[in-house]
Amino acid sequence: MKSIEQEIRREWTEHILPFWAGLRDDRHGGYYGEVSVDLQTDTQAPKGGIATARQLWSFSAAYRVTGDEIWASHAKHAYSFLKDRLIDREYGGIYWMVDHEGQPLDTRKHVYAQSFAVYSLSEYSRATGDAEALELARELFGLIEEKGYDTGIQAYKEEFDREWHEQPNEMLSENGINADITMNTTIHVLEAYTTLYRVWPDPQVRSALENLLSMLYNRIYDPEKKRLNVFFDRSWNSLLDLTSFGHDIEASWLIDDAMKAIGSDHADYAKMVVDIAYQIADTAVSEDGSLMNEQHGDRIDDTRIWWVQAESMVGFYNAYQRTGDTRFLDLIDRMWTYTKTHIIDSRGGGEWYWSVQADGQPDRREIAGPWKCPYHNSRFCIEMIERMNEA
Repeated sequence: MKSIEQEIRREWTEHILPFWAGLRDDRHGGYYGEVSVDLQTDTQAPKGGIATARQLWSFSAAYRVTGDEIWASHAKHAYSFLKDRLIDREYGGIYWMVDHEGQPLDTRKHVYAQSFAVYSLSEYSRATGDAEALELARELFGLIEEKGYDTGIQAYKEEFDREWHEQPNEMLSENGINADITMNTTIHVLEAYTTLYRVWPDPQVRSALENLLSMLYNRIYDPEKKRLNVFFDRSWNSLLDLTSFGHDIEASWLIDDAMKAIGSDHADYAKMVVDIAYQIADTAVSEDGSLMNEQHGDRIDDTRIWWVQAESMVGFYNAYQRTGDTRFLDLIDRMWTYTKTHIIDSRGGGEWYWSVQADGQPDRREIAGPWKCPYHNSRFCIEMIERMNEA
């Protein structure tokens, strides 16, 4: 695996990070909001709250791991844009979207977006020691707990207007379902609080993490199907027979990471982590080594999406660390070969394709955009480098 670690390190430092650094907008702040599949940068494109937070996280983590001041500079640039343009100083929280100049465009508040702000601000503070960023992360944590957590249904709510009045969850619903509770938001609140706890080990954050782990195990996880259900109503009824392969394997290692952060090795949670990984290995890996997208009822969507490959390799390595089963290393080897061949864009000025069809043809989706950013593949590189060097 040493050669894979070296390849991953080069891909991260020589391809992924330079691509995103090249989108820096020194005139208006932040990073340009879109690059088309034809590698045309739209300097007038809106800039998303989630994308900005993920850029901040990626550059902050790059600085923490490498110590290279160039990434500290980019992290500070992303931090300034998030702090000055995306945080709503009147009502709190971050906006969903601003225009290319940083003026509010979509002022809705989503708990998913707030969690990424907590995640990125915590990582920036972790990397640089910045006290202001940590204070902002703490404020947003308090806001999520105050506005976003419903003690009655014991769940994190989803979408709000600017003034924090709850709205139908249009942003994170799909397949004709308007869900009151989603697995996706829940795992990303967990992810955010895990990093916050590492820089601010406060009992409130620990309690919230313990509650989230319980929620995932007791409410969201289906032990018979060894999957996480995706959409729920306010009574925690699952609304759709849907298996999201990428979210399941991502959640498995995020759950394990949260357990490590709080010093817990709850036997039921640990079994869930491993069972999910084996289930994905048994049902979602295609013959070419890639991971398919999802299964809706009996219908499988076999699109190979960039972030699904990235998160799967981390999840499989985590499962290997848990079990010692070298089958997971073989899966990573095949998936990395597939990713190098089909997902990574070898054109000059490219990054990773959004997705690839079963025949190996890339889809014509944007290379950078509100949902296409450096977080998944940068984090894959970081996690693999750090974990492989622990061995």
